[in-house]
Amino acid sequence: MRKSYRVKSEKDFQQVFESGDSVANRAFVIYKVEKTENKHFRVGISVGKKVGHTAVARNRLKRYIRAVIDEEKLQIDSHVDFLVITRPYARDFNMDQVRKNLLHALSLAHIIEEMPDEVEEK
Repeated sequence: MRKSYRVKSEKDFQQVFESGDSVANRAFVIYKVEKTENKHFRVGISVGKKVGHTAVARNRLKRYIRAVIDEEKLQIDSHVDFLVITRPYARDFNMDQVRKNLLHALSLAHIIEEMPDEVEEK
């Protein structure tokens, strides 16, 4: 994901926190704010030390989150800045679990269209 797609500065993070709406599931909290002047969406990712005690664990989760967002970027509303805050419940998630929970949280926040129910294979 290009750096132009990221919320990086403390000022931008605070603006989304203070003026944005939030939704959550057990693994992620999503804060979003509408930005009509944006050419494309921007995302900020936060994985705290309660989630992973080592930088390796935290960076692994950030890579998984960035990969999911990069794969779904065509479905994401282009006029929004949003933050993905990871909760400790996601500590040991693999890529599939991150994808499922993150897409659920993004659909709750109306950042992507609602995901269809998964069909169980027999």
